[in-house]
Amino acid sequence: MPVFDALLTTSKPELLDKDGDRTLRGVLYDYFAFGRSLEAAREIFASFVGLSPTQYLILIAIKNSTAEKPMGVNQVAERLYLSGAFVTNEINKLVSDGLIEKSPHPGDGRRVQLTLTEHGINLLVRLAALQRPVNDALFGMLTREEFRVLSQMLSRLASNAESALKLAEHVRTTLTSQNNEASRTEPRVRTKRRASRQSLRE
Repeated sequence: MPVFDALLTTSKPELLDKDGDRTLRGVLYDYFAFGRSLEAAREIFASFVGLSPTQYLILIAIKNSTAEKPMGVNQVAERLYLSGAFVTNEINKLVSDGLIEKSPHPGDGRRVQLTLTEHGINLLVRLAALQRPVNDALFGMLTREEFRVLSQMLSRLASNAESALKLAEHVRTTLTSQNNEASRTEPRVRTKRRASRQSLRE
């Protein structure tokens, strides 16, 4: 394999161009930079109303639930791509703080649905005054069509991310095992070469 090809960080033709993977790397650099801005904005939003970033996300997710599709713990965890146990712990804190309440699910008595209390709604009303100008600044340069496409693309990328990370763990384990095996056999090869050179000198 040529050195240039061995240095590529993707093999899919759709992600390559005449400069190799340079465009992909640029996309990732820009995505990381934007992601850091989103994380910083989330920290600001959450601290403004005295919440952790995760608690802030949970409240927003519950706010956007509908009567047709009420949210329980599992639905919140799936929407935020977080573990159910972690979300359960954070939800219990929000219940204790009087921001959300649990009630029986209308269609399944074994489940509960989560709704905002009046206190929770008032908190989000206060928070929205901060969110609006910031989100306008973050996304306001996009047209409606660009925003629609971005929404669809990010949804697809997010839904595939977990399987990609599992693949990363599998490949890392495999490569580490191969490298360790190569390291163990390399000294024996060197010893044979030294013995061969010694034999030639004798």
